[in-house]
Amino acid sequence: MNHNQTIQSTFSLVCLFFFTSPLVFCQLDYSFYDDTCPNLSKIVTYAVSSAIANETRMAASLIRLHFHDCIVNGCDGSVLLDDTSSLRGEKGAGANQNSARGFEIIDDIKANVEEACPSTVSCTDILTLAARDAVYLAGGSYYYVPLGRRDATTASLSAANEQIPAPFESLRNITAKFTSKGLDAKDVVVLSGAHTIGFAQCFTFKDRLFNFNGSNQPDPALHTSLLKNLQSQCPNQDSSNSNLAPLDPVTINKFDNVYYKNILNKSGLLQSDQALMGDATSASLVNKYSKYPYLFSKDFGASMVKMANIGVLTGQTGEIRKNCRVAN
Repeated sequence: MNHNQTIQSTFSLVCLFFFTSPLVFCQLDYSFYDDTCPNLSKIVTYAVSSAIANETRMAASLIRLHFHDCIVNGCDGSVLLDDTSSLRGEKGAGANQNSARGFEIIDDIKANVEEACPSTVSCTDILTLAARDAVYLAGGSYYYVPLGRRDATTASLSAANEQIPAPFESLRNITAKFTSKGLDAKDVVVLSGAHTIGFAQCFTFKDRLFNFNGSNQPDPALHTSLLKNLQSQCPNQDSSNSNLAPLDPVTINKFDNVYYKNILNKSGLLQSDQALMGDATSASLVNKYSKYPYLFSKDFGASMVKMANIGVLTGQTGEIRKNCRVAN
């Protein structure tokens, strides 16, 4: 049995025993485009590599874009759709407006893929592969993703506003949003590890610096030295709301397990990061991942594959968009 056959055999077992919707999930295939678009992976990897070389922050942006697609009514490329006269899409949601990035990278990849393999590869699969390559090129694990997703023809602003977790939500609420999608509490901790790279705008955590829970005091769960640095980066005025601070100030652009070490040191940037220490189960996982980088790397890949198969459209459902920004 060769390497690809081993992967597919393992995948079949996962389909049968571990997923709640195997009939949908298992319509995906690791070799889905091998005959119809054999150079797909090379096209995507080259584009993502070039984008990250031009701006290292783009790795985190592509991963986040993939998450914001999948957590809203499933992985269907709906986050990529522009508004029209009859559609208010997800780009205008609170978590995406003036925040979600990487659309032009997906556009460029799609144009190159269309030239090589017209009307063959979905925007959703392109985004899924781009996120995987972003993780790997930033220093994270390389994980295999089955393909064959199709694109939605519509999007939902209200669903995006309701379903994307906010950085100031309680761990209980965030976990509920994950479990409603078939993910679990472990996935919350693992996928939060994506905050090992990237930046956050000051407004997403400024309350922790000056007026935590209306107390007119900083969050006591924030390390004093980090607090002082953040207060200088994000002064208590509206003009600083869009300033950026690194989610992991220690290894800013490296995908590693330092995020978890930061949390143990009371240096999680977002309230939702530090909140992982408020639950015994999640705190135990934070401790494990801080000690064992290989364990985090392995579990992160598994959770990303699990997330990438939420509510996918396959077969004759949905479409293969010619342009990722508009339905055909």
